[in-house]
Amino acid sequence: MAAKPSVFRADNPLPSDLSTDSSIYRRGGGGGGGPSSASRRRDLVFVVNPRGANGRTVKEWKKLLPYLRSRLGTHCNICESLTSGPSHAIDITREAIREGADVVVAVGGDGTLHEVVNGFFWDGKPVANPEGELMHSTALGLIPLGTGSDFARTFGWKNDPHEAVERLAKGLRSRVDVGVISGESGESHYFINVADIHLSAKAGYYASKYKRFGNLCYVLGSLQAFMGHHNEDLRIRIDEGEWKVYSQVTALCIGNAKYFGGGMMITPNADPCSGNFEVVILQDFKWYDFILKLHRLYMGTHLSVKNVSSRSVHSIEVEDLSGRGSIYIQSDGEHLGFLPRKICILPSAIEMIC
Repeated sequence: MAAKPSVFRADNPLPSDLSTDSSIYRRGGGGGGGPSSASRRRDLVFVVNPRGANGRTVKEWKKLLPYLRSRLGTHCNICESLTSGPSHAIDITREAIREGADVVVAVGGDGTLHEVVNGFFWDGKPVANPEGELMHSTALGLIPLGTGSDFARTFGWKNDPHEAVERLAKGLRSRVDVGVISGESGESHYFINVADIHLSAKAGYYASKYKRFGNLCYVLGSLQAFMGHHNEDLRIRIDEGEWKVYSQVTALCIGNAKYFGGGMMITPNADPCSGNFEVVILQDFKWYDFILKLHRLYMGTHLSVKNVSSRSVHSIEVEDLSGRGSIYIQSDGEHLGFLPRKICILPSAIEMIC
């Protein structure tokens, strides 16, 4: 039998792009005469966005590959899969999990990580290996190479791909929480970092149009979002309790992790291993408040500022009292549409290489 390739490229946007040589994910066991779980090679799928960071991601990835092969190639099957467009990383991840991959690694920024996390779920349930290996689950990995790597900041990880490879080599796993967002359509959407509503979500929407300017995109997006902005009254229910009206809300942030917007520590008490969100609400902020208090938002010292409140929650439902359907919501920097929405925590939903 011919030797299996150490790298398999998947450039086709169809989910079947990982099944051309699906045997590289199969693991021996039982009475089939295959290798035992102790001696088998680990199967790692690297999901790379070649357009990330204006093409810089794929350049850095190509530089990293020789080191990655030398560090992991002895004990791992390495599968490189390049995404071809929006949502392709979701399809790649689902197929890899179904084929029994040990780790699916997001290579890029928070956008790529966001899609890979969504690939761990299908139709409201975790994706499973159909062979039903009870002692095995696919873990999530991350090599931060994109424009924004805010999720990595919560763990104190540097934007150093070699350090990320060392984490993969050690293979230490920890359970992390995931947020799930549902709307009137009933469709579920997942996030691992921060979901946010109103001004910050609108700023993120506009920032996505300026990605070619690097981290400056967040400043440009914020400036555009401020034009014509109005604080709004929102109807909110926390942990299935009573509905309450919060007046003149500027922004509402639901943190599974701490950072968003290129390094702003918006939910400083959030911990993706805690089983809770931190919700931070900014009310009645004017444009000059952001200028005067921006340093506090980046340092995470804004919770003592007037008109800022914070609490730990398991679920939160948010409605637009105006009924115009014009209040933005995003998660992990990805625009999801408009209110109303319900956001819930899924404790210990995914194993992650930490």
